[in-house]
Amino acid sequence: MYYPNFKDTIAASPYIFTIGVAGDSGSGKTTFTQGIRDIFGSDLVSTITLDDYHRLDREGRNREGLTALNPAANRIGLLEQHLIMLRRGVPIEKPVYNHTTGVFDPPVIFCPKKILILEGLHTLFTPTLRRYLDFTLFVDPDREVKYDWKLRRDIAKRGYSEEAVQKEIAEREPEYERYIAPQREYADAVIGIRYSEYGKGLGKDRNVYCVTLSQHRMKHTIENIDLSLDLYSILSLSERNFALKFHTSDHEGGERLGELIIDGELSAHVVNKLERSIEEQTRVRPISIFRHRQYVTAGDLARLILCWRIIHRRIFMEQAGYTIRSSSLCSGGGGKA
Repeated sequence: MYYPNFKDTIAASPYIFTIGVAGDSGSGKTTFTQGIRDIFGSDLVSTITLDDYHRLDREGRNREGLTALNPAANRIGLLEQHLIMLRRGVPIEKPVYNHTTGVFDPPVIFCPKKILILEGLHTLFTPTLRRYLDFTLFVDPDREVKYDWKLRRDIAKRGYSEEAVQKEIAEREPEYERYIAPQREYADAVIGIRYSEYGKGLGKDRNVYCVTLSQHRMKHTIENIDLSLDLYSILSLSERNFALKFHTSDHEGGERLGELIIDGELSAHVVNKLERSIEEQTRVRPISIFRHRQYVTAGDLARLILCWRIIHRRIFMEQAGYTIRSSSLCSGGGGKA
C-alpha cells in the first residue's frame, strides 16, 4: 500500500497549523522550533516574531519608562487581528521592528504558509491568542542560564554594552514575573533549562545543559505512533555522561504532568534511529536534523521529541478532518517573515 509523504498532505491541505512559543527575551524560543523548520522547510513554514508588534520603538520605551515585557508597550490587539486573518489564509501588512537600529522599518506583506510559528514575549497572553494556536510551548530557562544567554546575544548580535544589558535585566525582572511567567500555565509543553550536573562550563563550551520537558498528557493519540529510545545504543555507543529520568508532578489545575529530564550528551546514533522511527511512522521524509554530528545534547533530544509531538498533533487534526477555508490570495506562496 502506498503512503504519501505527510509533507505533501500538508501542502495540499487548506488548513494553516499554528504553533505558539512564549518565553523571555533570549530564552531560546527559536531553538526549540527549529526542528520543524528543518523538517518541513521554508516552502511550508513561516515565522512571525512578536517583537514586530511593539507599540513603541527603543527610544519611545525609554521615554515612557516601559520595557518590552509590559503589554502596554505592545500592539497585542493588532496581533490578535492578524492571527485570526492568517489562520484564514488572508495576507497581512506586518510591522517590522529592527533590533539593530531600535526603530521600525517599513511594514511588509506577510502571507502565511501551511505551518505558522509565532514566537515572542506575549504569545499566550490573551484568550484570543491561545484560541487560535494549535500547539503551544513555553521556554523557561533558569534565571542564571537565561541571563548568561542574553548577555552574550545582546552584546554580540545587537550591539549593547554589558552595562546596558545588566541594567535592562534588572528592570525587566518584575515585569517578567508579572506578565510573562504566568503564560507557562497555558502551554501544551514547557521546556526548562538549567546548567548540567556534569559541569557548568559545558553550557558555554558545547551547549550542554540539563533540560526538562514537561508535557500534558496527550488527549488524542494515533494508533501505531510511538517514539522509542534504543537502550542498547545508549549503553554501548555513548562515551560521554548522559542521564535520563521521568516523573510526574501535579499541575495547578489538578492535572498530572509528565516530566522528562535529560542531561549530558548522547551518541548521535541514538538520535538518528529516532529520526528514522519518526520517518517510518509519519512518512515525513527526510528527517535529518543533526547532520555530521558524533554527539547530540539533551536540548537536541528535547527538540526532536517536540517535533514528534507537533507532527503527531498535526496528523491527528488531518485524520479528524479539521478544515478551514483559505484565501486564494495566499495560494502557493509565502511572505517575508
